[in-house]
Amino acid sequence: MKTRTVASVLAMILGSVTTALAASGAREDNSGVVCWIFLGFCALIVVAQLLPAVLTMIGMAKGVAESIGTKAEAKS
Repeated sequence: MKTRTVASVLAMILGSVTTALAASGAREDNSGVVCWIFLGFCALIVVAQLLPAVLTMIGMAKGVAESIGTKAEAKS
């Protein structure tokens, strides 16, 4: 019985606090379609720079793996 009372009091306290901490309203940034086009263009530049970097890393990993393989074959 006592735990149920404590739980009820705790629920009432937490329930009343959440409304006091609620935000007053949503933030409006008024960014139009030009802003979204600019951000899309920036993302396109990042992807265009990232693709060759990833391909270079894959090529380097293949080169290291082949180098290790040829050294192992030369020893045996």
